[in-house]
Amino acid sequence: AGDIFQVVLSQRFDLDLQADPFDVYRVLRQVNPSPYMYFIRHPEVTVVGSSPEPMVQLLAGRVVSRPIAGTRFRGRTDEQDRRMAAELREHPKEQAEHVMLVDLARNDVGRVVDFGTEQVDELMTLEYYSHVMHLTSQVSGTLAAGKGPVDVLRATMPAGTVSGAPKVRAMEIIDDLEATKRGPYGGVVGYLDFSGNLDTAIAIRTMLVKPDGRASVQAGAGIVADSDPGDEDLECRNKAAALLAAVPAARRMSATPLHA
Repeated sequence: AGDIFQVVLSQRFDLDLQADPFDVYRVLRQVNPSPYMYFIRHPEVTVVGSSPEPMVQLLAGRVVSRPIAGTRFRGRTDEQDRRMAAELREHPKEQAEHVMLVDLARNDVGRVVDFGTEQVDELMTLEYYSHVMHLTSQVSGTLAAGKGPVDVLRATMPAGTVSGAPKVRAMEIIDDLEATKRGPYGGVVGYLDFSGNLDTAIAIRTMLVKPDGRASVQAGAGIVADSDPGDEDLECRNKAAALLAAVPAARRMSATPLHA
């Protein structure tokens, strides 16, 4: 319609877990260790996550955002891995999308930091995980006087990397097109301490488990004007792969006499 640059649409993969969710978490710690690992058991839903992406951090008065945008699956050989990394770094579409989302992160961080302190610390560096590799950047700035961790969250949620740009219109399109409400997916998991520090992760690479054992994994991809549907679908499946791959091992673990 000409009123959006990018929208991050997600799809959900449902399954009957047939395992203790904590065993899924234990397996993920081994097969897909990530900067943010979390397990939250709530009466209505259990959240199991291994997120690679910080939402926002506030540490010793410094606001830090590390947007991730751009994904390729890991190669089966070192040579294939290098080829996929080069393709990811050099692909014009991936570069354009990543720079756009870094600019969006700069705009968000700029709302709560002192003028002139905002900077791009890293631009399009590669991070490797068990099933995928990502392009990552870092934006930071000095927290402005009178601002606190709640202000930082308000200025940055939701992340552009799970919504799109412009954010408000992207969220409207997501609400219209996605078949189910996202729930915790794309939100934040983290902590706020008594010193005013904040450390949060975006709730991606996250499994939600209902009390009856029904589980879901949601993954998204950034859609732009020249997106290829097959490529975007594959990106979603690659992102969900590590969580889904942990399920068979968790089932075997749950079936051992120790769990009986």
